[in-house]
Amino acid sequence: MGTRTDAPTRREQILKEAARLFAERGFHGVGVDEIGAAVGISGPGLYRHFPGKDAMLAELLVGISGQLLTGAKRRLAEADGEGPGAILDSLIEGHIDFALDDRPLITLHDRELDRLRDSDRKLVRQLQRQYVELWVDVVRKVYPALTEPSARSAVHSVFGLLNSTPHLGRPGALPGRGATSELLHRMARGAFAAAGE
Repeated sequence: MGTRTDAPTRREQILKEAARLFAERGFHGVGVDEIGAAVGISGPGLYRHFPGKDAMLAELLVGISGQLLTGAKRRLAEADGEGPGAILDSLIEGHIDFALDDRPLITLHDRELDRLRDSDRKLVRQLQRQYVELWVDVVRKVYPALTEPSARSAVHSVFGLLNSTPHLGRPGALPGRGATSELLHRMARGAFAAAGE
């Protein structure tokens, strides 16, 4: 989650291991003792960082939705003055990085979103809608013949394609990161081009 190069905080370690374990065994299949053991602290020691598993799940799913939106806005700002095609390529690259680096969070979102409190689930959906609309705006600039509903459908299709990476095999089963990233990028661009014809 992110591109930090300094050592992760204890809280970040807990979240990373919680995401991995929840993705592997399901939210209810993992206890706080197991999460604690994965980061070298007692299960009750987790309560110094989080009030419980529900809070971990909420922070993971709300957090990644916010990070995707923030990252996309940053990419738009950095690409200021570039053409819409370059901006779309940058957005695709950012989502590919997420799909390859945060595979457990994709699985977690697919399986456990309904376990969030209503307020947290609504926040996740709100952040996701903003993320989608940002993409739709860029896609329509690249492919002006696309109607807004068609562009939105194409964006969701590309997200489905990119977010399928957790189902492509174990993390080491894919070809090298560069080759996988390039293949996913070509497939995403191809999907948008096909929609824009």
